[in-house]
Amino acid sequence: MTYSRVLTIQDISCVGQCSLTVALPILSACGLETVILPSAVLSTHTAGFTGFTVRDLTDDMPAVKEHWLKEGIRFDAFYTGYLGSTRQIDYVLDIMNTLGREDAPKIVDPAMADAGKLYPAFDMEFVKKMAELCSQADIILPNITEACFLTGTDYREEYDRDYIEALLNKLLKLGCRTVVLTGVGYSPDKLGVTVSESGKVTYYEHKRIAKSCHGTGDVYASVFVGALISGRSVPEAARIAADFTVRCIENTIDDASHWYGVKFEPLLADLPSKLA
Repeated sequence: MTYSRVLTIQDISCVGQCSLTVALPILSACGLETVILPSAVLSTHTAGFTGFTVRDLTDDMPAVKEHWLKEGIRFDAFYTGYLGSTRQIDYVLDIMNTLGREDAPKIVDPAMADAGKLYPAFDMEFVKKMAELCSQADIILPNITEACFLTGTDYREEYDRDYIEALLNKLLKLGCRTVVLTGVGYSPDKLGVTVSESGKVTYYEHKRIAKSCHGTGDVYASVFVGALISGRSVPEAARIAADFTVRCIENTIDDASHWYGVKFEPLLADLPSKLA
């Protein structure tokens, strides 16, 4: 396996098992040199904690990029998660367009919405800018809510395969090459991932776990990126990421005190074997 350098750009929630505190260990466990560019530092994530601190690092991002440019630092892949503002997206676009090695894939998790609603910090101007970022991506990893906002589609909790395929086609029209649509389920006890790549649509189904856990989207995206850059195909990476995320939830679900994330760390040792 080629030793690849991946840049991931998202926030650090110091406590909470999400964003960079998930991406860094998972990508490293996949055997990748993982470089981080924090967009902000929070004492905890914002779901369930109160009184958290936030340090916005938007103004630091251009200087970091210029230093890397001066040092000749280049990246084999880019992976973005939660971004806090339209300015940050502009900086990300600049970094992707100047610091990538030839054919470096751009993978975007448009983390901005769930359950039919935007996260509180975002508005439609942010959605428009995120759509621009997705248009420059090779692969995007939206959930159904994010896909609906990106395409101006009415959100439905109940849907059929025609609705999902229409959503995939609208996402591809943004300009991205491949869509990995998460959280797609056609029955009460099953959930899965739909991939649209090179004109072919595939679906991987797994069991649905009723309890939701914070940070599972970041776990999924990070494992997907790790598997993909390690040489697995997009459908294979989608399957590996789904299976690992389910295991993380199962490893946490009986511990009521661990409500703020999933206990993924004990499972990291098994991850490289899934990529062999």
